[in-house]
Order: sequence, then C-alpha cells, then structure tokens
Amino acid sequence: MLKQSLLVLIAAGLISVAAPFAAAQNSPPNDQQSPPAHDNNGRGRHGPPDPAQRTQELTKQLKLTSDQQTKVQDVLQSERSQMESLRQDTSQSQQDRRAKMMEIHKSGDAQIRALLDSTQQKKWDEMQSKREQWMQNRHGAASDQPSPPPQ
Repeated sequence: MLKQSLLVLIAAGLISVAAPFAAAQNSPPNDQQSPPAHDNNGRGRHGPPDPAQRTQELTKQLKLTSDQQTKVQDVLQSERSQMESLRQDTSQSQQDRRAKMMEIHKSGDAQIRALLDSTQQKKWDEMQSKREQWMQNRHGAASDQPSPPPQ
C-alpha cells in the first residue's frame, strides 16, 4: 500500500513538472504568440493596443460593417505608428510628447467617429464618456490624496 501511494505521488509530481513543458511544445514561438488580454477599452497591461484586436472589440461593441472595420483598423494602425515614433523621439520633453500623444489620440477618435452611422456614434460617444470618467477617476485619485504634513 505504501509503495502504491509513493508511486502515485511520484507520478503526480512528474506530471506537474512536465505539464508546462508539454504546453510550451504546443504554443507558437514567442514572436507569434497572441497579444495579452485586454480590458474593455482594448488595452493590454502595457503598451498600446493591437489595432487588429481593438478593431475586433469595436466590431462587437458597435457592430461595424466590413468596410468600417478596414477603415477603423487603418486609423488605429496609423495612430499606433505615430505614437511609436513619438515615443522614440527624445528631443521633446515628456510633457510635450504627452500633449502630442493626446492630440494624435483625439484625431484618431474623430476619424473613427466620422466613419460611424448615427446609432454607432451614440454608442461611441457613450464609450468615450465612460473612458474619460475612468481616466479622471484614475488620475484624480492620485491628486485627491492628502499631502503629508509639513515637517
């Protein structure tokens, strides 16, 4: 009985050690892995959202036509490449780059909104409003905290 229990324990240990290696064998190489999970706004934990993934999410939320999907993805891809170029530009201050990023994002949002019909625009405006509220809450929470007492 003791030998059988020991064999079961060893087998379970080997399976738990070997499982990650077996899973790695079935997954694509690092450069072909799927993008990280995104929140409701299509953003991963770090970095800009993938334009294709973001387009899929907007398609679900706004019921985009295939023509709209192509155009929206083009806008998102252009926005992403502009953002990447700006991130690499160290000649500007961080504050100036951030302001420029906000302009790029606003321009992209306006271009996408122009591609939508009136029903989609209403939903888009609601989504943008929720996003702005979230951003204000996120940035406002840090500034609302009381400062440490003077010493």
